[in-house]
This record gives sequence, C-alpha cells and structure tokens, in this order.
Amino acid sequence: MEEQVKTAVHRTNPEDRIKFSQMAAYGAGGIIPIALFNITGILVGLMGNISLGLSAFWLGVILIIPRLWDAVSDPIIGHLSDNTRTRWGRRRPFLLIGGILVAVFFVVMWWIPKGEIAQGWFSSESGFQAFQLVYILISLLLFYTATTIFEIPHGALGMELTTDYHERTRLFSAKSFVGNLFAMSTPWLFALASQPIFRGTGGNEADGMKYVSLMIAALIIPLSFWWTWKLREPGFVKAAKHEKTHFWHDMRRTAGNRNFIFLTLTIFTLAMGFNFVQLLGSYIPIFYVFSGDKLAGAYLLGINGTIWAVTGVLAVFPLNWISPRMGKRNTLTIAILLMCLAQLSKIVCYNPDYPYLIIIPTMLLSAGMLFFFTLGSSMVGDICDEDELKTNYRAEGSFYSVFWWFIKMGTALASFVGGALIVLTAFDETQVTKVDALQGSIREMREEVQSWQPGTTPSAAYFELAEKTRKNSADLLTHLETKSAKHVKSKEHYEVILQNMNGLNNRILSLNATLSPSDLDKELESIEIDITPITRQAPYTLLMMRIVEIGLPVLLSVLSLFFVLRYTLTEKRSHEIKALLKKRNEEAGNNPVEKPVV
Repeated sequence: MEEQVKTAVHRTNPEDRIKFSQMAAYGAGGIIPIALFNITGILVGLMGNISLGLSAFWLGVILIIPRLWDAVSDPIIGHLSDNTRTRWGRRRPFLLIGGILVAVFFVVMWWIPKGEIAQGWFSSESGFQAFQLVYILISLLLFYTATTIFEIPHGALGMELTTDYHERTRLFSAKSFVGNLFAMSTPWLFALASQPIFRGTGGNEADGMKYVSLMIAALIIPLSFWWTWKLREPGFVKAAKHEKTHFWHDMRRTAGNRNFIFLTLTIFTLAMGFNFVQLLGSYIPIFYVFSGDKLAGAYLLGINGTIWAVTGVLAVFPLNWISPRMGKRNTLTIAILLMCLAQLSKIVCYNPDYPYLIIIPTMLLSAGMLFFFTLGSSMVGDICDEDELKTNYRAEGSFYSVFWWFIKMGTALASFVGGALIVLTAFDETQVTKVDALQGSIREMREEVQSWQPGTTPSAAYFELAEKTRKNSADLLTHLETKSAKHVKSKEHYEVILQNMNGLNNRILSLNATLSPSDLDKELESIEIDITPITRQAPYTLLMMRIVEIGLPVLLSVLSLFFVLRYTLTEKRSHEIKALLKKRNEEAGNNPVEKPVV
C-alpha cells in the first residue's frame, strides 16, 4: 500500500490529547536516553584514549560488550514491564528505580583509578591499563543496565499514553525536545572537565569528569521522583486483566510482524552507519581542524554540540508540521536524505582555515536525526496497534525493547568498528597522553613558582617537579623517535615534530631556577604553549579519518532507504485500525479477562 505524498491533515479528538503536565513529565525522561546515553559512549571512548592513554581498539571492544548484554537485558526488561502488576502500574516502578540507578552509575563510571598510587598496585604499565579497562567495562555494564531499566518501560509507556496517530508523534517529540534541550549542556562536559577547578593543576579531563558527574547525578535523582509521581498509565486498567505471557511467545510475535522488521532494519542500518564514525567526529575537530590543540578542539566541540542540541530542539516544530502533511514514511525518507546531505557537506566544511563551517553539517544532521528517531518510536506505537488488532494483546514493552535492542546493537558494532578504524588510521594516542603528562608537570612547576616571594630560594619541591618534567620530556622525545623510525610514509611529518621537540627538550633542560619568579613563570608558560603542536598527527591519519567519517554513513543511508520503502503501515490504515480497536473494545464491554491470541 503506497503512502501518498500529501495526506489529509487528521484532527485529533479532544479526549485523545495529552495534558501539558503529562507531556512535560514524559518529555523530561528524554534526558537519560538522548543526552546521557549518547554522551557516555562518546566521552568514555574519547577520554579513555586521549586522557588515559588506553588502546582505542580495546576501548572499542569494551564498548561493544554492554551492547551484547543489552541483547539479553532489553527484551527481558520489556517482557517484565509488560507482565508487571503493581498498585503503581506496570511501568512507573521501573522509571523510579531506573532513574536513580542511572544517576549513581553515571558517577561511578568516571571514578577510574589512576595516578602513581593506583599504578603502584601493578608491576607493569600493561597490567595497570588492563585493570582500568576492566573497571570501565564493569561500570559501563552497570550504567547501561540501569538505562535499560528506565528507558524500555518509559518508551512503552509513551505508546500507551495516547492512541492517536499524530498525538503519539507529538509525545515523542516532547521527549526529543527536552532531551535535546538538556543535551545543549552535555557537549560542554568535556570542556567543563578540562577546567582547572575540576581537573586540578596536574590533572586532565578524566580527573575533572569525576566531579562534573556529581552535578549530573544531583539533577537526575529528583527528576526520577517527579516523573514517576506525575505520569499515569491509562492502559493499565485494560492490561491488568490480561493473562501473563511467556517470554518466547512475546519474542515470536514481535519477530513475525513484517512492518516491524522493515522499520527496525531501517533504523538499525542508519544508526550503525553514523555510530561507526561518531567517535571520529570528535577526533577530527581536535586533531585536524585545530592540529591537536585539545582546549581549542573542546571549545569547538562544545559550540558544535550546543548547535546540535539547539537544532534538535527547534526541529521538533517542522517535524510536527511536515509529518501530518507528508505521512510518517515520507517524512522518514526526508530525514535520511538530510543526513546524507550533511555528510557530503563535510567535504567542504572540515576546513582548518574556517573551523566553524562545521556548524552547517551539524545542523543538517541534527535535524535529520531528530526526525528519524522521533518518528521511529512513534511508528513502533502504530505497529503495536496493528499487533493488538491481530492478537487482542498490548505488548509495547516487548516491541520497544526489541526495537531499541537493534539500535543498541548497531551502536555496539559501531563502537568496536570505530575503535578498530582509529587503530587502522595509525592514530597515536601515546603521543597525546605523553604530551598531556609533560604539560601537566609544566603546570605544576608554574604553580610552585607562582607561590614564591621575591628573593625566595627554590624549594626541594621545585627540583622534584623539574626532574619529573625532564623525565616526561625525555619519554616523549624517545617515543617520537621510535615512531619516526617505524612510519616511513610520514617521515617528513615526524622530522618536523622531532625538530620542535628537540628544541623544547633543550629549553626544559636549560631552565634556570635563579631567574626571578616572574621571568621563570613566563618561560614555563611559553614552553607549555609551544608543547601543544607536538600532538599533531600524521597527514595520512587525518586523511583516512575524514574519508571514513564522511563515506561510511552515506553508504549505509542508501541501504536504509531500501528498507523504509518496504514499510506499508500508512496513516490511512492506522486510522482504520484505531476505529476497529475502538469498536471491538466497546463490544467487549466489561469482560473480566481478555486472553491474548496465541
């Protein structure tokens, strides 16, 4: 059945409209899956690699394991949510417990043991890094499980809050609106964690994130109580009469729905394509646009992320205008085309001379993503109506959990592939972390020097810090010399880097503690600034990053168009289903038990 390019605008009945207070409480839940869920995957990979010096490949492996766990937890939570019967309903208890656990484990995730004391527990650097990777893995498993406990019942609740075709889209738009509104601040978490007030004098972003996460938890916990208290479950009166079903029965019914299969394949393919390169999208502004200046790159990422979030917030309004006129499937196709255009525009917009051109693809991609995922969730609700007509049973939890399981699996596969791609591009995370260590020791020396009074004799602490700085400088120089010998293709690049590093090393060795505190501080400041360009990566690495980051999503977007054109649940058919369900419910009257069709 073909969907017309333009459809008659359906008018929502007053009884089907959702009250603003319910819309706001439900929309607030978007903070967890839209903002925190996405920022966690990005920052763990980014900070683990460039702040802790952990292998991008093994971080990619670690990021895929929680998604594999989702293969078990998502359908189980969806099934439990469908079959839970409490005085508070079948969804709301999960919202409270899940929200609190998300806040707790978001904090735990960033308190990764590091530093000389923690490193002293292990006999080798590789053993210590393996310990850090295991810590990250366990904390991610806990965080993503908590997210599942919240998000699956929350999404299922959204499908039963209204039965209206377009009101359902408005409800999930509210979730996207509030989630993206909060997401305006989350891109700045990296920049915020980089500030001295959070990271300390000798620390880096990983240290700062420990304290930033506490601020996030202080917001999420009160919100968890609010949305649990405020939301209602209009479908629970009917659902409470249903007999409980077996897990595998629910899974078979879900897998047998043709429209659900094509919708899920569409979302899965697109999510996989863009998540393949999500991490690369953070590397390119730092290491290509700003030549390794993490502070400048973090600032651009913050602005870019805010533009993303603002666009996502504003895109809710054209979505709710276009969808009723074009139909959900055609609007979904528009979203895919917008995302392809965004990727192709990066060919021009990744420009070191004009760094803020990156805003253009960001706006296009954000609007497309907002359209795409909001409509996807809304369309699963329509499929649940179709399924109820066939089976006389509501199973929003099962459908929503399987839907999101596929999206998470796409993200998981992308996390693994993304880490492998970074390795294949020959990105040198050791170079970056050794520069961090050197800059950190220089900052500690400056802090010590700034505490001196005129005529003060240099302290023992200063000489200890000076020795630490010389050691860090020598380690970095040795590493660069080793890399230069291995990478013949980038010989010219390493010759320039080595020449600059030799000059810096000589300046560090010749630091004179007898200088006045102000002169010594100026020299240390100059050295700290001049160290930043040493993080520059080889031209081959930067070229490969851009080719992969632009090309892969375009190829998979074309495949997703193939799937979406085979989705046949049109607006006209959805209205027919609603009328048939209403008629059947009226005829059923007050039956004490409604048995699902097996």
